[in-house]
Amino acid sequence: MRASVFIATSLDGFIARENGALDWLPQGGGEEHGYTAFMATVDAIVMGRNTFETVLTFNAWPFGKKPVVVLSTRPFEGPPPRDAVLEFTEGHPRRVLEQLAQRGIQHVYVDGGITIQRFLEAGLIQRMTITRIPVLLGRGIPLFGPLSREVRLEHLGTRSYAGGMVTSEYEVIPKT
Repeated sequence: MRASVFIATSLDGFIARENGALDWLPQGGGEEHGYTAFMATVDAIVMGRNTFETVLTFNAWPFGKKPVVVLSTRPFEGPPPRDAVLEFTEGHPRRVLEQLAQRGIQHVYVDGGITIQRFLEAGLIQRMTITRIPVLLGRGIPLFGPLSREVRLEHLGTRSYAGGMVTSEYEVIPKT
């Protein structure tokens, strides 16, 4: 099982405003920066409840018919988005990935700040693609939080785009 992150941050490291708003992101996601190619490799998405609630505010469901696993201890009350394949679960990230692997899922896209932090802490992320947007928010929800150990990364490459976005890709070096 391979687990990857593909996420945007402000230049000062925030993935959303304090209230979860993403209004600072480029309209329509900005210029193509590898997301479409990345999504073509993904079998399922795992995200936290707060990220799911934010995605529900989008004009359209962005994941098509790819399975989306939402980590939550609260039941979902609303109608699911049209064509969405949703599953709600809770538990340790390792258990979640094991259950997905048993269903033949090979590549998971992990999304949402707390969820990414939990999967990193558990040593389950292999690759991270981080796109920095040329804006300083000053405060908000950080991509990274406290970790119990250092996480080493190998830089695989960086691309810059005409609109000012900069995308860097990293492989997570497994702890020994």
